[in-house]
Amino acid sequence: MNYRRFGRTKWKVSEIGYGMWGMGGWSGSDDEESLKALQHAVDQGCNFFDTAWAYGEGRSERLLGQLVRANPDRQLYTATKIPPKNSTWPSRREFTLDETFPSDYIEQRVYESLEHAGLPKFDLMQFHVWEDTWAEDDRWARKVDELRSQKLFSAIGISINRWEPWNGVKAVRSGLIDSVQVIYNIFDQNPEDQLFPACAEMDVAVIARVPFDEGTLTGALTKDSTWPEGDWRNTYFVPANLIPSVERAEKLKSILPAGMTLPQMALRFILSNTNVSTIIPGMRKLSHVDSNIAASDAAALPKDLVSELQAHRWERSPTKWSQ
Repeated sequence: MNYRRFGRTKWKVSEIGYGMWGMGGWSGSDDEESLKALQHAVDQGCNFFDTAWAYGEGRSERLLGQLVRANPDRQLYTATKIPPKNSTWPSRREFTLDETFPSDYIEQRVYESLEHAGLPKFDLMQFHVWEDTWAEDDRWARKVDELRSQKLFSAIGISINRWEPWNGVKAVRSGLIDSVQVIYNIFDQNPEDQLFPACAEMDVAVIARVPFDEGTLTGALTKDSTWPEGDWRNTYFVPANLIPSVERAEKLKSILPAGMTLPQMALRFILSNTNVSTIIPGMRKLSHVDSNIAASDAAALPKDLVSELQAHRWERSPTKWSQ
């Protein structure tokens, strides 16, 4: 495992972090299997773990707390997220700070997440939705400073809406945040335009999420893929999304170098960008851990392959189903 500097915090975090959404809220998740995969990741050098209250209403946070307590002699960086008060993902332009993150609500949720995890503090606290107009209202920043002074967390970040990387640049340039979490993968390269340059200028860490485009970049989905009732992927992978996603993933298979899998190419493409501090793929099984961490151990992608993959950029805008 290789490590990168996490922005101005100067933490040394694993290039391959751990996204804990799947084990908290997706169908087929098993806590015992999840804990085995988490521990295996720690043993392989992973030290950055990202969760949220919304991932199973505290279930994922509890798993993270168990992992930390099981590894008292290791430096594991813990990150969670405060859900919006109006329980609406993604946020919308008309939402106000009072509707989403009023000061007393921020404090309430920080304490609840700490209670779920059974931890005295988190390393990183993030707002699970964001509108850049909120950067102009300093009430959230004052509350963050107050809670940080109580040593309830060390750093603050934002998670940016799907396909809206521009909707965080103002927050980055404000100097008030330490990290941004954004969708970045072979298809979704838009963060390179405005967000990444701003992060580099302000020394703000970048957490790349959804490296496999919710599954299409694993190469395992088909145009007929379905999921159990209640699984959010049934509402996300509507035909208008599933069919073109699978078709684009199939085109990538034709340029795969010998001996490389599509998921490994997807991860190594992201790692080719030095603005990225860590990637947080979901890893519910031991085999996922081994495969993903191997991407960090591998050499950088050839520059000509990176250039070829840049041509697969897909311009998308939020829709009713994109969440």
